[in-house]
Amino acid sequence: MSNQNIDEFDEEDFESFALNLEDVVNVIDLDDNDPHPDSDGDANDGMEVDGEGAASSGVIADVDDAGVVFKEHKDSVFCVRVDPITCTLAVTGGQDDKAIVWNIETGQVVFECTGHKDSVTSVGWSHDSVYVATADLGGLIKVWKVESKEEVWSFEAGDVEWLQWHHGAHVLLVGTVDGQVWMWKIPGGDCKTFSGHGPGALSGVVMPDGKRAGVGYEDGVIKIWDLKTGDCQHTIAGNDGHNSSVLSLHNSKDNSLLMSGSTDMTAKLINATTGKVISTYDCSSHRIGSGDDENSVESVGLSGVVNYAATGTLGGVMSIWDLSTQVVRHQCVHGDGIVKLKWDETSPLVYTASLDGVVRMWDARSGKEETRWTGHSAAILDFDITEDGDKLLTVCEDHTARVFSIKSPDG
Repeated sequence: MSNQNIDEFDEEDFESFALNLEDVVNVIDLDDNDPHPDSDGDANDGMEVDGEGAASSGVIADVDDAGVVFKEHKDSVFCVRVDPITCTLAVTGGQDDKAIVWNIETGQVVFECTGHKDSVTSVGWSHDSVYVATADLGGLIKVWKVESKEEVWSFEAGDVEWLQWHHGAHVLLVGTVDGQVWMWKIPGGDCKTFSGHGPGALSGVVMPDGKRAGVGYEDGVIKIWDLKTGDCQHTIAGNDGHNSSVLSLHNSKDNSLLMSGSTDMTAKLINATTGKVISTYDCSSHRIGSGDDENSVESVGLSGVVNYAATGTLGGVMSIWDLSTQVVRHQCVHGDGIVKLKWDETSPLVYTASLDGVVRMWDARSGKEETRWTGHSAAILDFDITEDGDKLLTVCEDHTARVFSIKSPDG
């Protein structure tokens, strides 16, 4: 186990880094042609408002749809991820300073990731489910080998904002409140840093090609980094950038597009090859009621099946955007703020989790709510879906995690 401070590699050192991105991922040819040319039309032209009767009253339903309720946390549970290979293990982190690996079919604890002394707010699995990573608000990051249930690596950085594993290698990326983005080869600990410009690195995503990462910063800047060279390929800032914190990022499967959501109540669609902003989506009117409560674009997503994007706001509205026309197709109203959305991998369905304690599934073509899952007694803070699409896991302020079946009993 390594717990020492790791010096930054210089360029020559990094070229000899055992990770060779070309060897661990398939190279995907990028199309430099902009698939969605700019439009001068009003982003709200043609908008269709949906969700009449779909909004929750905000009262948690008495019915518990969960097949498994995990109760080993003693305080709010902040984050959850399901292992991508077997789809049977979850890791959750909470305000009780605990991270726990457990079986989603039985609810039994597999092992506890001990040693954290602050709220565990970020967790993740390596691409092959060999390792699990946990990070707390104090900046302590730990990696565990699942088979042996042993800690194999740890490091203390600045306060952690997010972590993500590389799609094809045992490489871990972490963004911190001081603006640094760290990249380590696990378990050896070889390190590369992508230095920020001061403001916190609040969101990050590894591109599907495995060679680049997008990072959103507290001042509204977005940078696209080359993971091998450490160079910043593009900076989206100034009039093109957001005016305030970038809370969420999502990329298209073909590497061509990057989408961002911000506290400035806009979402941006960016050509990930050129760094050009294709369009800006104004979400400022997308809220419940007409009050002056705080609002932000908390989550964004690009469908891999239809030419749509989705934005979810703290004001409780998910908007479905048509990328070809750059206008809103539907507005889907929730009972409270949306904390996360996620597109289905094989259909035009999108899932949302809300502060009203409900998870919903919507048909993006019609804007109608198709299914909802209830059981929590407080705000849902995160959710994940198994790779096989069978189960949905939620974590909540009510100190529990819940496992819901997505598919009906008759298939």
